[in-house]
Amino acid sequence: MLKAEEYTIGWICALSKELIAAKAFLDVLHDPVDNAAINDDNNYTLGSIGKHNVVIVVLPYGQYGLVNAAAALKDMTRTFSNLRAVLMVGIGGGVPCTKDIRLGDIVVGSVGRNSGGVIQYDYGRAIQGEEFAVTGHLNQPPMAFLTAMSALHARYEMEGHSIESDIDKALQKYKRLGKKYKRPEASTDRLYKADFVHEGGEGVVCSNSCGDDKLVHRDERDENENNPAIHCGLIASGNQLMKDALLRDELAAKHGILCFEMEAAGLMNHFQCVVIRGICDYSDSHKNDEWQEYAAMAAAAYTKDLLLHVAPSRVQREERIETLLGQGE
Repeated sequence: MLKAEEYTIGWICALSKELIAAKAFLDVLHDPVDNAAINDDNNYTLGSIGKHNVVIVVLPYGQYGLVNAAAALKDMTRTFSNLRAVLMVGIGGGVPCTKDIRLGDIVVGSVGRNSGGVIQYDYGRAIQGEEFAVTGHLNQPPMAFLTAMSALHARYEMEGHSIESDIDKALQKYKRLGKKYKRPEASTDRLYKADFVHEGGEGVVCSNSCGDDKLVHRDERDENENNPAIHCGLIASGNQLMKDALLRDELAAKHGILCFEMEAAGLMNHFQCVVIRGICDYSDSHKNDEWQEYAAMAAAAYTKDLLLHVAPSRVQREERIETLLGQGE
């Protein structure tokens, strides 16, 4: 059994399906530590990926959003005081208008002109007549991860990646997950024109209620294109789901946003963080759950590949998260 101080990587999930995907990519599953802090309410999954010892936590059932992610991390550092890097890994809504982002693709929050890859927004708060206000940003990922991303993405561009086959191997290991977590049929990846609102009630399948005449035509990716594709850019983290395609496209054009989600900015401004999202919908009124499990697997598979490119010695050089959280208070 490892000691709590031997764990250096924190991995935060919002949903149980994201936790399942994370566990599926651990090389080794560890026993729980026996000295958890008294005031730590989290439930942990411990394991290793390569030479990294990893602590995985999922937010309490039904308790999603910015505040809960921050609370989970604070509790985590009470028990695992030697954590040096935090990963927010899970699903998010894509923005297909600026890049060829498709369901199952992966968006990695990366450094932009005015942010470290994630901005926090307050949607619905009127400021000078605008309904969308940028209220902060997340610090950039640790340098050890930025350099690893550069090397990893260069390899992907030259040689392709093995994310799809890595998912298949994980599903072979955990056969009970196969039916639900495998890649859905390509015909279910339906992108509608931004001005076309979902017809029928919530839960009504688009293929039955919305038809095909408002679909956006996209060519199939060829064998020389990565599928799923990896996109690096800005992630918007806010206080409610984005389900308006016209607003989505407007904000994407103005701020360069590639993905919307609800947890990452809860960690904003305290320390450096890596945010990785598998795309499960298009942030529009047609969103449904069909791609969520696969998107979670894709994000976890990429995260494992990234960790295998980060030297543990580089992680140890980073400031302890516990210290940085104390500085942010």
